[in-house]
Amino acid sequence: MNDDWSSALLTDRYELTMLQGALRSGAAHRRTVFEMFARRLPENRRYGVVAGTGRFLDALTNFRFDSATLDYLSDAAIVDDSTLQWLSEYRFSGDIWGYGEGECYFPGSPILVVEGTFAEAVLLETVALSIYNHDCAIAAAASRMATAAAGRPLIEMGSRRTHEMSAVAAARAAYLTGFASTSNLEAGRRYGIPTAGTSAHSFVLLHDSERHAFAAQLESLGSGTTLLVDTFDVERAVRSGIELAGPQLGGVRVDSGDLALLTSRLRQQLDRNDATETRIVVTGDLDEYAIQALAIAPVDGYGVGTALVTGSGSPTASLVYKLVARARGTSPDSPLEPVAKRSVGKPSKGGRKWSSRSLDDSGTATAELVHEHEPESTPLTRPLMRRLVHEGEIVGGEPLDDARKRHARSVEELPVTAQQMSRGEPAIPTHFEERVHN
Repeated sequence: MNDDWSSALLTDRYELTMLQGALRSGAAHRRTVFEMFARRLPENRRYGVVAGTGRFLDALTNFRFDSATLDYLSDAAIVDDSTLQWLSEYRFSGDIWGYGEGECYFPGSPILVVEGTFAEAVLLETVALSIYNHDCAIAAAASRMATAAAGRPLIEMGSRRTHEMSAVAAARAAYLTGFASTSNLEAGRRYGIPTAGTSAHSFVLLHDSERHAFAAQLESLGSGTTLLVDTFDVERAVRSGIELAGPQLGGVRVDSGDLALLTSRLRQQLDRNDATETRIVVTGDLDEYAIQALAIAPVDGYGVGTALVTGSGSPTASLVYKLVARARGTSPDSPLEPVAKRSVGKPSKGGRKWSSRSLDDSGTATAELVHEHEPESTPLTRPLMRRLVHEGEIVGGEPLDDARKRHARSVEELPVTAQQMSRGEPAIPTHFEERVHN
């Protein structure tokens, strides 16, 4: 990420007006705890997936009010001069804890906990929610697709169906949760994700014939390339491809039609011509349900676009960022007191929280446990919170592949009900530790 880039204005105006009001009242410097969680999972989801942690930490690194940012706030009369002066020196100096990226979560899971003064912590609300709500939604959809694919490789190819920067984030979230590659080159450059892609129908239509197009592609990319065979007649296209490349033809891609029927016929045709190793890749408005329906079809890989980058029906994870504890005074020694909203349909649970996952003797998750103290690891309990930021310094950064491995372990730990695509309850319940009053 460019060090000169500022993420400070990726926020809502009321974050700054609240800051101004709190600075005037003197409450801005009270210690606070904010918590990010989901009250419920989106429809048809048996679990959520934490994604966006790495991107959030990048945004935090660049959350600075530089001169250009301050000039805008001044010219637009967003805040007063004393608030501008405070913002000019802004540096988050608190602590942040969170679930490891790639971890599964459930309703009430405190997936991000921000501890700091109100002034420092409230400013992070919108940027944190923007990143996590998008990335968690995409990751949950991608994880379900990976489950439906049952080990067959998935290619993320939704760049043309979303905002250009959302496309990069979506590719990252998809790779995190099991996709093998992306068509998006910026995601490949920025995050080291393997990239894939060969040609579209326009390439075929450009040439004088489909055979000429295939010959040009094979000459350019070699016999291991994948030919798009449904521009005209699929059977004729496959015959031309084998005649030109021989049995070494790498793959064929089908983007339309009855995919189950077509792939069955394609496999027979390829095998009759000794092209037994030629892969069959299918694309075209696939989602987890379409992928699951092709489970017994002779498909070797899937390309997924629109459904993935739009969260497959759930474009947001519906996460919220709520104040759950604050000090009565501004002294660093002032104890924290739980606070919570009681509005109908949108309640929150007060108090700083920690979480762990309860396991049975076989290592299968049985419950999400939310505590008022940091839990210890036991053979049947796994703590879930990691320190991400300590006194303003990022300490929880990690390679994307580490988060990818964490997700695979987390999904494997869940009961088999987590793999169901139908409506139902979360795969495991969430239990809150009862408050003890002395």
